[in-house]
Amino acid sequence: MIYAIRDVFTPPNIRFLLVGLLYTITISVVTVGMSTVFGTILALLRNYEKRILGRIAGVYIEVFRNTPLLLWIMFCLFVLQFGSTFFRGTLGLTLYTSSVVAEIIRGGLNSIDKGQFEAAESQGFGIIGTFVWIILPQTFIRVVPSLMSQIVTTIKDTSFLSGYAIAEMFYRSKMLISMLPRQGITITGTHTLTTYGMIALVYFFINFSLSCVVRHMMRRHHR
Repeated sequence: MIYAIRDVFTPPNIRFLLVGLLYTITISVVTVGMSTVFGTILALLRNYEKRILGRIAGVYIEVFRNTPLLLWIMFCLFVLQFGSTFFRGTLGLTLYTSSVVAEIIRGGLNSIDKGQFEAAESQGFGIIGTFVWIILPQTFIRVVPSLMSQIVTTIKDTSFLSGYAIAEMFYRSKMLISMLPRQGITITGTHTLTTYGMIALVYFFINFSLSCVVRHMMRRHHR
């Protein structure tokens, strides 16, 4: 095991993997940010707009949430003819994740006491002000654990893109193994296991750290 670590994790190879880690983080941040915005809009439409737009939002959520993520990644990569491969892969992740986030936020909206709308109106808040300053802040606080779980899932789901030559961390780990013979190293099962094991530890460290931060934030909020 020690010799495999020494063979695989040389300074150039570590730099090679760190570029993949940067791609993974970038894809995750963009996907989570866009999905939160789009998912919030979908949740509001489905909950409070009962006509055409609300029905469209409902159909979108149900279609995407009940079909495989990989299907939408493939659709964006092979059917859409604009943007880079990186953009289309991230778009596929975002379209799917938005539907999941929408249902999480909708659950939070449904947990808010309806009397708060009347209280806000009595204080002179308009409908937009009510949502921006009263309803949505409470909603996001209540759904933080569920959103955190989805963020962790999204970070892991970026590995799906490795099958389509998008150079995130998992794809670069596969490339690194194939590059070892050119570095004068004979590949063994130990080299492969060591490489993927270290990548798994990186995923674990990122996601566990995020979970610890959120738990700390929630404890402070409850106090």
